[in-house]
Amino acid sequence: MRIAAIDIGTNSLHMIVVRVRPDLSFEVIDREKEMVRLGAGGLDGRALTPEAVHAALQVLSKFRRLAESHKVDEIIAAATSATREAENGGEFLSAIAAQTGIRPKVISGTEEARLIHLAAVYGISIPENVPVVVIDIGGGSVEITRGTGPHVDSLRSFKLGVIRLTERFVKSDPIAPRDERKLVRHIGAEAGEYLDEIAAAGYERLVGTSGTILSLGAMAAAERGSPPGSPLRNRRIAAKQLRRLRHALVDVNLEKRLRMPGLEPRRADLSVAGAILLDTIVKRIGATEITLCDLSLREGLILDYVARHRKQIAQADRYPDVRRRSVIELAERCNYWPEHANQIARLAVALFEQTRGVHGLTDREREWLEYAALLHDVGVHISYERHHKHSYYLIKNGDLRGFEPDEIETIALIARYHRQATPKKRHDVFGEMKPRRRSAIRTLAAILRLAESLDRSHSQTIAAVELHDRGDDGLLQVRTTGDAELELWAAARHAAPFERVIGKPLRIEVSGQTHAEQPHDVTRVSGQAVRRRRHRRIRKVDTAGPARQVADGRRAPGVPHRMELVGARQGGDQVGQEEERPDADDVQPAARHRLR
Repeated sequence: MRIAAIDIGTNSLHMIVVRVRPDLSFEVIDREKEMVRLGAGGLDGRALTPEAVHAALQVLSKFRRLAESHKVDEIIAAATSATREAENGGEFLSAIAAQTGIRPKVISGTEEARLIHLAAVYGISIPENVPVVVIDIGGGSVEITRGTGPHVDSLRSFKLGVIRLTERFVKSDPIAPRDERKLVRHIGAEAGEYLDEIAAAGYERLVGTSGTILSLGAMAAAERGSPPGSPLRNRRIAAKQLRRLRHALVDVNLEKRLRMPGLEPRRADLSVAGAILLDTIVKRIGATEITLCDLSLREGLILDYVARHRKQIAQADRYPDVRRRSVIELAERCNYWPEHANQIARLAVALFEQTRGVHGLTDREREWLEYAALLHDVGVHISYERHHKHSYYLIKNGDLRGFEPDEIETIALIARYHRQATPKKRHDVFGEMKPRRRSAIRTLAAILRLAESLDRSHSQTIAAVELHDRGDDGLLQVRTTGDAELELWAAARHAAPFERVIGKPLRIEVSGQTHAEQPHDVTRVSGQAVRRRRHRRIRKVDTAGPARQVADGRRAPGVPHRMELVGARQGGDQVGQEEERPDADDVQPAARHRLR
């Protein structure tokens, strides 16, 4: 399974694309970041600037295209401090969804801290019994956690991000000593009490994440002679070296900072506040060193997703195609009958393939039919009564991934018409579709309806079907593995739409015996079903009686096993229900090609 995780931060936007392994670990296969300064001028309840919003939307559009190029199964995105606080944060989120299709979730500071802790411990491989403190310095906030391995005991988020502190306290270049002292006092006032609690509780490792801390770590590594670009994960930086870096950055102006080895140029203006902040925190908790980690919120999003979606990830290995997987996931959420659904899908696809020369539909429509067959009965999860309409609703609103909206509508309609009324132009949603799509839905629904009848008992007794064009009629040869009388009865009731597809009557032959031979004297069916053209004739006046007995596992004495399927009365699941005549608009012309 492939997942993209996006961190919409106050300073930078980050994305990683990962492949989740069978053991639920993951490997990064691509990453991208862009510093857009989203929170510049927009913190403390102010609005995000139009320039920052425009830049962020452009970057997120690029991220979306990159994720799609990797064929990711899921894109998860989190927005943090800047979006959380901005007065137009909601408008920004709406614009992201409208322009990119990405739907970020705004997370709280404490949730951000929890996810960062997960990532840091995973990246450094901290044993479960080792107390650890994790610090993440962002543009708008600082997250500080303490826990034992991945288990968090305490966590806090403070509004001490480097953009926020730079805008408020760094008023000159270099920073004035008076402003530096104000900044240190502010950090103590905001976080000092919590930092003292951490120091009192004790810990064995201090881990630092985020671009600010890694940039300072790169400077420390360069000072020790490491070449540019050397790996930083698990590198330990002494507290004394951090203090020297702080003084070096505070004492010079921007021009000289830009020439300092290891410092990322785009962070040069924020590095002063970042160095003062980190040094103050490390000193307050009494740490002698800090371990660098390049995993942060985005990796935490991945780990959290994996922990909450173990079943879906296992499903992803089984069904690599996201469309098929989302169909199966919806079916399972609705407690479907997999044996029955797979049988209907198998029979429907077989009938589709054997009538390609008639309907002329493509593999795209074949896929719609298969997915509708797998989902046709999910509405029973709500109620058996009107379950075909419940199926339509659940499919429409089932969060099927990888499908265009009109495809979901089509699949839902095919499932909706597997029983009861056939598609009619006067039906609201169906009538609004283009004629070509309406025609496809009629054909696919007719195939699904016949396939459904061929497993009426839900016992999968039909092993194979083979359809032959015999000129005046179509012959459906059915191979069975048991008593299929209920299936034959149901097929006789639901074959009319399929007959309109092939343009001729349908006869059924089972295990070498023809179940469609015309008797010499046919008794007229009683009641409203007085025979008209394209109606069935069955060698028994009361057709409902034997069917009920077959359903109960009893065969009525005297009921012949041979029947004629000259035509097909439009039927439903309730015997004796009023028959619907097809609208003129809905009747398809007779087929001009052979079935096979």
